[in-house]
Amino acid sequence: MPFDFRGKKVLVTGAGKGIGRGVAIALNKSGCKVYALSRTKPTLDSLVEECPDIIPIVADLCDWEDTREKLEKIEVLDGLVNNAGIGGHDYDALNCPKEYINHVLDNNLLSAINCSQVVAKKMIEAKVKGSIVNCSSIVSLAAFPMGLPYAVSKAGMDMVTKQFALELGPHGIRVNSVNPGFVNTPLVQSLIEEGKVSVDFFISRSPMGRIQTVDEIVDPTLYLLSEHSAMVTGQMHVVDGGCLSNITVKV
Repeated sequence: MPFDFRGKKVLVTGAGKGIGRGVAIALNKSGCKVYALSRTKPTLDSLVEECPDIIPIVADLCDWEDTREKLEKIEVLDGLVNNAGIGGHDYDALNCPKEYINHVLDNNLLSAINCSQVVAKKMIEAKVKGSIVNCSSIVSLAAFPMGLPYAVSKAGMDMVTKQFALELGPHGIRVNSVNPGFVNTPLVQSLIEEGKVSVDFFISRSPMGRIQTVDEIVDPTLYLLSEHSAMVTGQMHVVDGGCLSNITVKV
């Protein structure tokens, strides 16, 4: 499906690597003016080197007020992709410390609320219609071992999607989530290296017989940002190769 974002302006958080980077590059190639936010300057520098038109923003989304101050300086946008997030698989549910839970929620959930508030208020004031896409996960819908804070953050993200969709719909702003399965990103690679997840297990659960590529999440994200999805809002779009649709692939 061809996407034309010429004349559009979109902010992508967590844009330095993984899905966020893929979305930023794809938007840039389709004519969009892209603001790319990350806390890590070197990854943003490499992104801008690859796509010189992209505008980098270095910010720690866990700093609520500093983030708001930086986003207030941006022009009115047509779209937002809340992609920034971290893993949270270091403790079992019985032993997960409050500080660790708060840290994951700050990164994965509260940051999305903060960015959505600032961006959407400016859109409403300028009477600009647009789209917000939240990067959630299939673990918002099914539990995963050692994943309490991460799963809670993504389940919360899905409800944030629904709540914002309800309240922003009258202003012509749509809000949806993309819920990926096991995607070949730097975060997933680190979990594999640490022995916290198994590629073979996910492949064994997938009717498609493989893990997903970043591009296979980028395209659904662009669809939800575009006018091709003009009447789609408040929805969770699972993209997992069929992982959640079955008990087992073989018996």
